[in-house]
Amino acid sequence: MAARRTAINPVAWSHELGFDQGVLVSGHTRTVYCSGQTATGSDGLPRHEGDMAAQLALSLDNLEAVLHDAGMTLADVVRLTVCSTDVGLLLRHYSVLGTRLAAAGASPASTMLGVTRLAVPGLLVELEATAVA
Repeated sequence: MAARRTAINPVAWSHELGFDQGVLVSGHTRTVYCSGQTATGSDGLPRHEGDMAAQLALSLDNLEAVLHDAGMTLADVVRLTVCSTDVGLLLRHYSVLGTRLAAAGASPASTMLGVTRLAVPGLLVELEATAVA
């Protein structure tokens, strides 16, 4: 049975920002809980120091790679947590993330957190996702 997603939005303001207040998932057969994905290369070393847009793009590439290996895409993401060491800078470049989510038809329930640092120095953003299919 295919997963059915029902947006839960008691208020409408989040639509403009590209996320739902909640997502009810029923009928799914598979769930993937993705570890936080960052702007690291295949060697695990950070890339694009100081460049939020490039780090967001590479973090999304890495998230998509995990989803692909599970037979899923960004369209299957129902929960997304975005952690950043600089929320103001993240918001200025949020369209990198929003555009790719919109192109995939995804509007996951989301949380954005400001943190003092991430595990690896130089990283500005980390994406943690849950996907169902």
